[in-house]
Amino acid sequence: MQFLLETPPQWVTMGIIALTVIIGLIAAGIVPRNRPAGAGWGWVLIILMLPILGVVAYLVFGRAQLPQARKDRQRRAPELISDTGPAADPDPPDGTGPWLARTVKLNRNNGGFPLAADNQIEILDDYDSSLTTMAQAIRTARSAVHFQFYIAVADPTTKPVITALEEAHRRGVTVRVLIDHLGSVGYPGYQKLVRRLEAADIPWQRMLPVRPWRGEYQRPDLRNHRKILIIDRTVAFTGSQNIIDRSYNKKKNRKKGLRWVGLMLRIQGPAVGHLDAVFATDWSCETGELVAEQTPAPRPQPAPGTITCQVLPSGPGLEQQSNQELFHHIFATAEKHITVCTPYFVPDEALLTALRSAVSRGVQVRLYVGETSTHAATHHAQRSYYEQLIRAGIRIFLYPAPWVLHAKFVLADGQVAVVGSSNMDIRSFALDHEVNLMIIDPGFLTRMHTIAENYHQDSHELHLQEWLARPRHQKYLDNVARLTSALQ
Repeated sequence: MQFLLETPPQWVTMGIIALTVIIGLIAAGIVPRNRPAGAGWGWVLIILMLPILGVVAYLVFGRAQLPQARKDRQRRAPELISDTGPAADPDPPDGTGPWLARTVKLNRNNGGFPLAADNQIEILDDYDSSLTTMAQAIRTARSAVHFQFYIAVADPTTKPVITALEEAHRRGVTVRVLIDHLGSVGYPGYQKLVRRLEAADIPWQRMLPVRPWRGEYQRPDLRNHRKILIIDRTVAFTGSQNIIDRSYNKKKNRKKGLRWVGLMLRIQGPAVGHLDAVFATDWSCETGELVAEQTPAPRPQPAPGTITCQVLPSGPGLEQQSNQELFHHIFATAEKHITVCTPYFVPDEALLTALRSAVSRGVQVRLYVGETSTHAATHHAQRSYYEQLIRAGIRIFLYPAPWVLHAKFVLADGQVAVVGSSNMDIRSFALDHEVNLMIIDPGFLTRMHTIAENYHQDSHELHLQEWLARPRHQKYLDNVARLTSALQ
């Protein structure tokens, strides 16, 4: 061991320095491509400080790209909606400003579906009742059930849903199941669900599987975060809730009494076909099968509703970070009030500037986030923005533990709502496949504001002096997490 204490020869030292410089120069020319400057600098600094580990980390986590074949399949989504309604956008509802037509156009150019009129949308904000409603809908299926969730397991709470899938398959309904691989594999009940699906001979597939020994690999934190359930192409569910007990089946969660609060939408009308096209695209990406060629024709549509909405898929397979651009546009054009509810709020500078500018022009901005979270790094990164937000005039309301706020929506001016699976953080915008609905309807907005008001009654407002008084070690962790949050 004596040689470890000796000064290395000068040529060794110079060689290490030269190698580090060469690696840094190569990284500086490769890493920043199509990447925000902050994220690019972060990766370059990591590679310079830890050349070997940094290069390995970049090769594993640093390339937010899907295989070309997969991206080509994702771009086929518009081809799958030919029989789901008109390809042209109807006029926005009366009483909406011209900015809304521009918003619809923005979404269309970023991969969104045509604006769909005449929908019925029910809000499901009770966790267990939402699962019961989904199970009941599956039991009515006569032709096809399409089931896609980031997390899905078999446990006592989800038993009605899983049993309904099995029963539907036994009576001849076409059932297809998509489950995110890394999203689900770590939760108790996942293997039990896999065994039940295979025992029932239900076609299912892992989304974005990471199994290199089987030739299945992409960046591990590129995930499919969508939650979609389609019954007979006449009823759809989407939102923020996964198919798992509200404790997420972890002993540490139960010990703390943690319980998730989610939000789902039940939809009837033309938008159902658009959500089904999102599922069909993901199914094709994972299996190579074209759903439209195998699915029985849907039964007649129910009487139309009155709600206009737009289905907005997003993810690394699309050219633009469409959710980020939509939220920025809403924040920049709102005139009266903005309400943001999200589990994770880690914005980039553009979103921060848009919110600060909104406050400066007299817009009331409220942010609802959870007091606690099970994702420590993201939670600490989120906390690092609180002082900046409060000083800018944005009011922050913390939803109390042991509840874990997992609802995701944005409301603006009583005219537009965005509800779905997307978190309000820069990594979610860049790395996760999401699906949101942009909804334009005064009655729906009134119902969403009622839900936000219920959250408001249960939350407490965070004030600057209270926040500045938190322990120094927490401030340190918040700041460190903020640095790592920019890596994409």
